Formats: sequence, structure tokens, C-alpha cells
Amino acid sequence: MMDDRKEEIRALLERLSNGHGISGREGSVQQLIREEISASVDEVRIDSLGNLIAIRNGKSPSIMIAAHADEIGLMTKFVDERGFLHFIKIGGWFDQTLLNQRVIVHARSGPIAGVIGSKPPHVMKEEDKKKPVEARDMFVDVGGRDNKEVEEMGIGPGTPMSIDRSFASLQGDRVTGKAFDNRAGVAMMIEALRRTKSKNAIFAVATTQEEVGLKGAKVGAFSLRPDLALATDVSIPGDHPGIEKRDSSLEMGKGPVITVADASGRGLIAGEDVVDWLTQTAREQNIEVQLEVSGGGTTDATAIQLTRDGIRTGVISVATRYIHSPVEVLSLEDLDRGAELIARALETADRHFAR
Repeated sequence: MMDDRKEEIRALLERLSNGHGISGREGSVQQLIREEISASVDEVRIDSLGNLIAIRNGKSPSIMIAAHADEIGLMTKFVDERGFLHFIKIGGWFDQTLLNQRVIVHARSGPIAGVIGSKPPHVMKEEDKKKPVEARDMFVDVGGRDNKEVEEMGIGPGTPMSIDRSFASLQGDRVTGKAFDNRAGVAMMIEALRRTKSKNAIFAVATTQEEVGLKGAKVGAFSLRPDLALATDVSIPGDHPGIEKRDSSLEMGKGPVITVADASGRGLIAGEDVVDWLTQTAREQNIEVQLEVSGGGTTDATAIQLTRDGIRTGVISVATRYIHSPVEVLSLEDLDRGAELIARALETADRHFAR
């Protein structure tokens, strides 16, 4: 990857990762996406579910790119009399990753720092020390003296919270941060639009509420009625301690990932024509790719594929370690090559799906 291009995609991912927008409250990060994508399209609008829809006019077949903008987070359930915030999880948290994290409470008055606390081990019973602390036994401390002071800060039931963690570089082209799931996919979508010379109509959609039911993708695909679709997301590599090759054959640094099937077939089973389109494009462009057949989670592609009378849908993702945590890790080279594959696939769609 050229140094300037590497720096551009790194800066884009950093800005998106450091942004905030939990499922159902994506407005802030959608504004960042609008600023990055507007120059590459003819129109940008927000639909009734908060999806950001960027349209580039062109010919058939029309192609939808879906990248979910939301991140997993927390939402205030109530503030107790001592001023501590009790919360629910929004999205698929593993409880142990939450304990003792710093959070940003998105109050009506503006962002407020907080910390996730729990009973200290010094006062736990011996049997309790042997068990992981569950999220229901955690709370957020913003330093308020009582519930009245906290409420005066603009915090109450429904106030969203996101993890307070900043993007950082590791060795080589490896980087770490929060919400790479799926700001990495958003970065690929934006960068692909900047690079492609496709003459087809393109609908680039930063979808909402993926982490809580693929909701934005359902609404967006139904409204736009594309001929083809690509979802961009992250996938789980099997290249670190605690996971085996039989759980995932993917490796970080070995190129973008093309999904054949996920969620043991209960999610997406990509059509052979779609897989051929993406793999052939990769071969023609000398882009090393990996094929994913997984028993784990799924993506926006599942909702899009089943919209109306069915839409040919594929997935291009980036192998990312430690997803659904504040310290996700990926390779910028993989991210760049993923964007390049999407850009070139947009240009070869005519040949594979002539109407």
C-alpha cells in the first residue's frame, strides 16, 4: 500500500472509530460519515430509521453497499438515590469486558465522563470472587452526589453511553480501537466510493441498529430496491491464543474476506454467482482474499438478501481480533485491499449481472 493512501485510510478509520453512536442513537457518527462521503455522491439523505443514504446516479444494475454505523453500548435504566446510573446493554456485550471501563455519558447537556464500577473484591465473599461479575451488578459513576444532581446534569432514563477509548497504533500496520465493528466497514465503503469509476447507480448506506436486529438494512433495502448488494463488516480470525483453526480459518493480514455462508446457514448463504463475481474480480486485480464459512454471527446481508422478492447479496469484511470489545485490532493493509476490492467489484458488476 502506498504510504499516502495508507495514511488516508488510517486517518479515516481513526476519525470514525473515535466517533460515538450506539444502536438507535447514531446521529453523531452519521454526521461524521456525511462529511466524509458527500464529495463522492450526488445526494445524501437520512431516512426515517436514521440510515444515511448516499446516492451516486448511474445505470442499471443498481448496487447497494451497506455498512452499519452503530456500535454496541449502554443505556441508562434509572439513577438511584445516591446518583449511580444503572443500565442495560445495547447489543452483544461480553460482561467481563465492561468492568472498570471508562464511558462517555451522552447527556442532554453534552458528553460527561463516567466509570463502570462494582463491588470491590475486598468485600466480596470467597465464593463470589470465583465468579465473573455480571453487568446487572455493575453501575456507572459520574461523580454525582445524589440523583437530583445527576438529573440536573441532563442524565436520566434513556441516556445513552458509549465506551471512552481512543484509536492507537500497534506494530507495523496494526491498529486498535473501539467500534471497528463496524466503522472499518464504513471506512471501506467510503474509500471504495472515492476510488471507483463505476457508471452504475450506487446506494451507499450507513445503516442503523444492525447490532440489535439488522433493522436499518431491512428498511433501507426495502426502500431502495437495489439489483445487487454488498455488506461490509468485520469477521473473526482464528490466529490468536484461545481460538483454533477449526473455529475460524481466517488470519489477519491475509487479505479481505468474502463470505460464502455465515451463522451455519441461518444467516447468509451467498449465491454462487455473487461469490464468483467477487472472487474473479479479486483474481483479476491480484488481490489476495480469504473465503469465510462460519457458524458464528451474521451481517446486514441477511436482511438485505431477503427483502421483497430477494436481492443478490454478498459480504466483504476485514478479519478483526477481539470484536465487541473496546480494543479491537485489524490490519490497515487488509482494510485498504478490502476497499480496493469493493471499488473494482462495482466496476465489474455489469459483466456478471447484465440486465
